[in-house]
Amino acid sequence: MPGFYEFFAGGGMVRAGLGAGWDCLFANDFDARKGLTYQANWGTGGELTVGDIRALSADALPGHPDLVWGSFPCQDLSLAGHGKGLAGERSGTFYAFWDLVRGLADQGRAPRLVAVENVCGALTSQGGRDFEAMARTFAEAGYRFGALVINADLFTPQSRPRLFVVGIHGDSALPEGLTSPEPLAPFHTPAVIRAVDRLPDDLRDQALWWNLPTPPHRTQVFADLIEEAPDSVAWHTPAETDRLLALMSPVNRAKVQAAQRAGRRMVGGVYRRTRTDAAGKKAQRAEVRFDDVAGCLRTPSGGSSRQTILVIDGRRIRSRLISARETARLMGLPDSYVLPRSYSDAYHLTGDGVVAPVARHLAQHLFEPLVGSAIAAQAAA
Repeated sequence: MPGFYEFFAGGGMVRAGLGAGWDCLFANDFDARKGLTYQANWGTGGELTVGDIRALSADALPGHPDLVWGSFPCQDLSLAGHGKGLAGERSGTFYAFWDLVRGLADQGRAPRLVAVENVCGALTSQGGRDFEAMARTFAEAGYRFGALVINADLFTPQSRPRLFVVGIHGDSALPEGLTSPEPLAPFHTPAVIRAVDRLPDDLRDQALWWNLPTPPHRTQVFADLIEEAPDSVAWHTPAETDRLLALMSPVNRAKVQAAQRAGRRMVGGVYRRTRTDAAGKKAQRAEVRFDDVAGCLRTPSGGSSRQTILVIDGRRIRSRLISARETARLMGLPDSYVLPRSYSDAYHLTGDGVVAPVARHLAQHLFEPLVGSAIAAQAAA
């Protein structure tokens, strides 16, 4: 059974995606509350260490992992952040992560695969210099690397594009068919292609175009995940719903009217945003989407970043905050997954996680073929 480390583990959503065919050798997260959720779902077998990744050393890491995964913090790389990029306090933990990978290599335990995940802003942060720094870190550690942007809406009804960079150690063979000579849609987006094209020649020589199949067409829609009687949030009163509708522009009110004529139950995701009108005045607006997909779950710093839903059945319109269980379903987690009791903690956990079916797709079509071929080659030798 292949083994893995999961850094910035949160509630273990990557572990959920990898599945029972993978053995978690070590997990780490800084947040003690997330650590409690990790243990509630995965047990207390001792693999989880709660604390700052900067305080870890390779000596403390057990075994010889096949895969090391790191979903390092995005705050300094996101469009909503402060633009510090990999030089920032939180996103800069990317380098602490790689210190551990290099420490493993120094001890003869270099993982065959290293995967990192972050927001798509990492492709353009600091004018592309951050992506170049990421690529150089992979290359200087002895890994060829390939970047992909995978939107979770291929798997669950949530718009959540994320950047994944997967590196394979230079000593490992590449089975035929796992790479392409050229970029391929949908995972090599124009932004990925531009970012790779901007790399210096020595780094472009180390870049790979991973060849992943497109998943089957998703049939589940946002409305399928909605609870009628959620236990973490309450339905708004009619007056509260009217106030929400009053915050909508004419275009967004027209979306509501179209949903009322759809002839089926429609669920829309609503975010409140500050917009500037033609006269230069700022006002809060409620913006809704009715494309059967939720907006991207975000780590909430306040009420405006939490997603409100509109549920429309003909002329009847109801509204409320999205429930904790609904956010977990949007992350591809089963209803048996144990969530924190606090709504804020649950939303923070899911909004900061990796969509489990995306991790499963990477495992099935990339990690497992790469690890399996290496194990087979070792057995043959």
